[in-house]
Amino acid sequence: MNVLRAKADEVLAAVSGVHGIANPRIESPVEEPALEIEVDLEAAQRYGVRSGDVRRTAATLLSGLAVGNLFEAQKVFDVVVWSTPEVRNSLTSVQELAIETADGGQVRLEDVADVRIAPNLAVIQREGVSRYIDVTADVSGRDSGAVKNDIERALDGIEFPREHRVELVENQGRRIVENSGLALAVAAAILMFLLLQLAFGSWRLAALAFVIIPASLSGGAVAAYATGGDLTIGSYAGFLALLGLSVRYGIALINGLQARAEQEGERFGLWAVVGEARERAAPVIMAALATGLGLLPLLLVTGSFGHEIVEPMAIVILGGLITSLAVNLFVLPAIYLQFAPGAETAPAPAQLAINQKEASPS
Repeated sequence: MNVLRAKADEVLAAVSGVHGIANPRIESPVEEPALEIEVDLEAAQRYGVRSGDVRRTAATLLSGLAVGNLFEAQKVFDVVVWSTPEVRNSLTSVQELAIETADGGQVRLEDVADVRIAPNLAVIQREGVSRYIDVTADVSGRDSGAVKNDIERALDGIEFPREHRVELVENQGRRIVENSGLALAVAAAILMFLLLQLAFGSWRLAALAFVIIPASLSGGAVAAYATGGDLTIGSYAGFLALLGLSVRYGIALINGLQARAEQEGERFGLWAVVGEARERAAPVIMAALATGLGLLPLLLVTGSFGHEIVEPMAIVILGGLITSLAVNLFVLPAIYLQFAPGAETAPAPAQLAINQKEASPS
């Protein structure tokens, strides 16, 4: 335990110097006062007392020794040799306990042993068969992934004795949340697909939106990886907000194309898709710019309370807005006609006029 405490102090000093670490501390095991008796071998030999006799006598008087059983009324009671409570609860009385010598005499316990009150661990923490001491800290004002990398580099400079090691462990509650969140995400994806089919009235368009719209999240993933690569609670919140924006843009565009197809009938084609995308480009771009400008202060103002949560969220949303615009303004309109039921590519109005003029009689 002395080695563990010494190395825990070194780890605490190394971790305390990492930017983003708050409230570093050693989770020392709880200690309680205990009576320790250490036999003085030289003194015991001088008085003619064997060290084993000293230990057995002290253990018998202080802890008790079972010497038999008593049977009464179909019950079994242990017969224990023990000292009186007045002797056990007084350090002076324990020091004056009589120990028999080989020649039949007696000697006080304190004459042949060191009797003292010392701190003793109430609980010994183990993982497997190894003892351990926790050095814990909170993360504040910085991304936890970057803090973790700096901690690993700081710990590399600490040397550990043989059969000792350091292990960096993240909060287990986060892993539990991620596992439960995965199941909820699958259920939400199924529900989202059904809602898209209800909104479009077409399984093909629902499949198109379900596959292509999440592609807008790629920009958020790239931005998160470029700034540390660690997904925090703020990052997940950013992905959810980004998914909502992208789905909203995609549904509005597909509904607009469906409305045009009903109005144009057989004349609906590529030129109508381009026109619809051009009409929606300005409001979509303005909405994205307004969202991005509103998130910029979250990146510029550092050191504030909760910054370690809102900063990853802002990074994910800003990175995803770029790919969201590209997907909804270019990719989705480009492949819409391949999935729209009954849609066929029709020539542009100018080409129609030329063909009609050439076909008219002279």
